[in-house]
Amino acid sequence: MSESPTEHFEHAEHAQHVAHLGDKFLTQVSVTIALLAVIAATVGSLETIETAATIGDKNAAVLTQNKATDIWNFYQAKSIKKNLYGIAAANGGPNAEDFKAQSQRYGEDEKELSAKGEQLEHETEEKLIASESHERRHHVLTVAVTLLHVSIAIATISIIMRGQRWPWYGSLFLGLAGTLAAVYAYL
Repeated sequence: MSESPTEHFEHAEHAQHVAHLGDKFLTQVSVTIALLAVIAATVGSLETIETAATIGDKNAAVLTQNKATDIWNFYQAKSIKKNLYGIAAANGGPNAEDFKAQSQRYGEDEKELSAKGEQLEHETEEKLIASESHERRHHVLTVAVTLLHVSIAIATISIIMRGQRWPWYGSLFLGLAGTLAAVYAYL
Protein backbone atom coordinates (compact mmCIF):
# COMPACT_ATOMS: atom_id res chain seq x y z
CA MET A 1 0.00 0.00 0.00
CA SER A 2 1.24 3.48 -0.73
CA GLU A 3 0.08 5.20 2.45
CA SER A 4 1.56 8.41 3.71
CA PRO A 5 4.17 7.88 6.44
CA THR A 6 2.59 10.79 8.33
CA GLU A 7 -0.98 9.46 8.19
CA HIS A 8 -0.96 8.55 11.89
CA PHE A 9 -0.06 12.18 12.72
CA GLU A 10 -3.23 13.28 10.96
CA HIS A 11 -5.32 10.93 13.10
CA ALA A 12 -3.59 12.19 16.25
CA GLU A 13 -4.27 15.79 15.21
CA HIS A 14 -7.96 15.04 14.73
CA ALA A 15 -8.06 13.37 18.14
CA GLN A 16 -6.41 16.43 19.71
CA HIS A 17 -9.02 18.76 18.19
CA VAL A 18 -11.84 16.56 19.45
CA ALA A 19 -10.31 16.37 22.94
CA HIS A 20 -10.63 20.15 23.20
CA LEU A 21 -14.37 19.86 22.62
CA GLY A 22 -14.84 17.96 25.88
CA ASP A 23 -17.41 15.53 24.46
CA LYS A 24 -16.77 12.01 25.80
CA PHE A 25 -18.45 10.32 22.85
CA LEU A 26 -16.35 12.23 20.32
CA THR A 27 -13.23 11.36 22.30
CA GLN A 28 -14.31 7.72 22.19
CA VAL A 29 -14.74 7.96 18.41
CA SER A 30 -11.28 9.52 18.10
CA VAL A 31 -9.73 6.68 20.09
CA THR A 32 -11.58 4.22 17.86
CA ILE A 33 -10.16 5.93 14.77
CA ALA A 34 -6.64 5.73 16.22
CA LEU A 35 -7.03 2.02 17.00
CA LEU A 36 -8.46 1.31 13.56
CA ALA A 37 -5.53 3.18 12.00
CA VAL A 38 -3.05 1.01 13.91
CA ILE A 39 -4.84 -2.17 12.85
CA ALA A 40 -5.05 -0.94 9.24
CA ALA A 41 -1.32 -0.15 9.20
CA THR A 42 -0.51 -3.61 10.58
CA VAL A 43 -2.75 -5.38 8.07
CA GLY A 44 -1.31 -3.24 5.26
CA SER A 45 2.18 -4.35 6.26
CA LEU A 46 1.10 -7.99 6.29
CA GLU A 47 -0.41 -7.52 2.85
CA THR A 48 2.93 -6.18 1.58
CA ILE A 49 4.79 -9.11 3.13
CA GLU A 50 2.44 -11.60 1.47
CA THR A 51 2.87 -9.87 -1.89
CA ALA A 52 6.65 -10.11 -1.61
CA ALA A 53 6.41 -13.77 -0.56
CA THR A 54 4.18 -14.52 -3.57
CA ILE A 55 6.66 -12.99 -5.97
CA GLY A 56 9.63 -14.62 -4.24
CA ASP A 57 8.10 -18.10 -4.33
CA LYS A 58 7.05 -17.75 -7.97
CA ASN A 59 10.57 -16.66 -8.91
CA ALA A 60 12.05 -19.56 -6.97
CA ALA A 61 9.67 -21.95 -8.76
CA VAL A 62 10.76 -20.62 -12.16
CA LEU A 63 14.45 -20.95 -11.29
CA THR A 64 13.97 -24.46 -9.93
CA GLN A 65 12.00 -25.46 -13.03
CA ASN A 66 14.84 -24.13 -15.19
CA LYS A 67 17.28 -26.31 -13.26
CA ALA A 68 14.96 -29.30 -13.74
CA THR A 69 14.77 -28.59 -17.47
CA ASP A 70 18.57 -28.51 -17.65
CA ILE A 71 18.75 -31.84 -15.80
CA TRP A 72 16.19 -33.43 -18.13
CA ASN A 73 18.10 -32.18 -21.18
CA PHE A 74 21.26 -33.70 -19.76
CA TYR A 75 19.31 -36.90 -19.06
CA GLN A 76 18.23 -37.07 -22.71
CA ALA A 77 21.81 -36.59 -23.91
CA LYS A 78 23.01 -39.40 -21.61
CA SER A 79 20.16 -41.61 -22.81
CA ILE A 80 21.09 -41.07 -26.45
CA LYS A 81 24.75 -41.89 -25.71
CA LYS A 82 23.72 -45.00 -23.74
CA ASN A 83 21.61 -46.22 -26.64
CA LEU A 84 24.36 -45.52 -29.19
CA TYR A 85 26.92 -47.43 -27.13
CA GLY A 86 24.35 -50.23 -26.65
CA ILE A 87 23.87 -50.50 -30.39
CA ALA A 88 27.64 -50.46 -30.95
CA ALA A 89 28.12 -53.18 -28.32
CA ALA A 90 25.39 -55.33 -29.90
CA ASN A 91 27.18 -55.18 -33.26
CA GLY A 92 30.19 -56.90 -31.73
CA GLY A 93 33.76 -56.26 -32.72
CA PRO A 94 36.97 -55.68 -30.80
CA ASN A 95 35.55 -52.77 -28.76
CA ALA A 96 32.21 -54.41 -27.91
CA GLU A 97 33.07 -54.81 -24.20
CA ASP A 98 34.17 -51.17 -23.90
CA PHE A 99 30.96 -50.06 -25.63
CA LYS A 100 28.89 -52.21 -23.27
CA ALA A 101 30.67 -50.71 -20.24
CA GLN A 102 30.08 -47.19 -21.56
CA SER A 103 26.40 -47.99 -22.13
CA GLN A 104 26.07 -49.26 -18.54
CA ARG A 105 27.84 -46.18 -17.18
CA TYR A 106 25.45 -43.89 -19.05
CA GLY A 107 22.55 -46.00 -17.74
CA GLU A 108 23.70 -45.34 -14.18
CA ASP A 109 24.01 -41.63 -14.96
CA GLU A 110 20.46 -41.71 -16.29
CA LYS A 111 19.14 -43.04 -12.97
CA GLU A 112 20.90 -40.31 -10.99
CA LEU A 113 19.73 -37.58 -13.33
CA SER A 114 16.17 -38.92 -13.30
CA ALA A 115 16.06 -38.82 -9.50
CA LYS A 116 17.51 -35.31 -9.43
CA GLY A 117 15.08 -34.09 -12.11
CA GLU A 118 12.09 -35.50 -10.23
CA GLN A 119 13.32 -33.90 -7.00
CA LEU A 120 13.61 -30.50 -8.69
CA GLU A 121 10.12 -30.82 -10.18
CA HIS A 122 8.80 -31.66 -6.71
CA GLU A 123 10.50 -28.55 -5.30
CA THR A 124 8.96 -26.48 -8.10
CA GLU A 125 5.49 -27.75 -7.19
CA GLU A 126 6.07 -26.94 -3.51
CA LYS A 127 7.11 -23.37 -4.38
CA LEU A 128 4.06 -22.91 -6.60
CA ILE A 129 1.75 -24.16 -3.84
CA ALA A 130 3.40 -21.80 -1.34
CA SER A 131 3.03 -18.96 -3.86
CA GLU A 132 -0.68 -19.67 -4.26
CA SER A 133 -1.11 -19.63 -0.49
CA HIS A 134 0.63 -16.25 -0.20
CA GLU A 135 -1.43 -14.91 -3.10
CA ARG A 136 -4.69 -15.99 -1.44
CA ARG A 137 -3.62 -14.29 1.78
CA HIS A 138 -2.70 -11.16 -0.15
CA HIS A 139 -6.17 -10.96 -1.70
CA VAL A 140 -7.92 -11.46 1.64
CA LEU A 141 -5.66 -8.91 3.34
CA THR A 142 -6.40 -6.40 0.56
CA VAL A 143 -10.11 -6.69 1.34
CA ALA A 144 -9.39 -6.48 5.08
CA VAL A 145 -7.30 -3.31 4.84
CA THR A 146 -9.89 -1.72 2.56
CA LEU A 147 -12.63 -2.43 5.10
CA LEU A 148 -10.47 -0.92 7.83
CA HIS A 149 -9.80 2.24 5.81
CA VAL A 150 -13.49 2.63 5.03
CA SER A 151 -14.29 2.13 8.73
CA ILE A 152 -11.90 4.97 9.62
CA ALA A 153 -13.58 7.26 7.10
CA ILE A 154 -17.04 6.41 8.41
CA ALA A 155 -15.95 6.97 12.02
CA THR A 156 -14.73 10.39 10.98
CA ILE A 157 -18.24 11.16 9.70
CA SER A 158 -19.47 10.65 13.27
CA ILE A 159 -17.17 13.47 14.40
CA ILE A 160 -18.14 15.71 11.49
CA MET A 161 -21.81 15.17 12.30
CA ARG A 162 -21.16 16.31 15.90
CA GLY A 163 -21.75 13.06 17.68
CA GLN A 164 -24.12 11.08 15.50
CA ARG A 165 -23.77 7.51 16.70
CA TRP A 166 -24.87 5.51 13.65
CA PRO A 167 -21.71 6.21 11.61
CA TRP A 168 -19.60 5.15 14.57
CA TYR A 169 -21.55 1.89 14.94
CA GLY A 170 -21.11 1.28 11.20
CA SER A 171 -17.39 1.93 11.51
CA LEU A 172 -17.13 -0.52 14.41
CA PHE A 173 -18.90 -3.16 12.33
CA LEU A 174 -16.62 -2.59 9.30
CA GLY A 175 -13.53 -2.44 11.52
CA LEU A 176 -14.48 -5.76 13.09
CA ALA A 177 -15.15 -7.25 9.64
CA GLY A 178 -11.75 -6.05 8.41
CA THR A 179 -9.97 -7.42 11.47
CA LEU A 180 -11.73 -10.78 11.18
CA ALA A 181 -10.87 -10.93 7.47
CA ALA A 182 -7.20 -10.35 8.33
CA VAL A 183 -7.33 -13.19 10.86
CA TYR A 184 -9.11 -15.42 8.33
CA ALA A 185 -6.25 -14.86 5.87
CA TYR A 186 -3.98 -16.91 8.13
CA LEU A 187 -6.39 -19.73 8.94
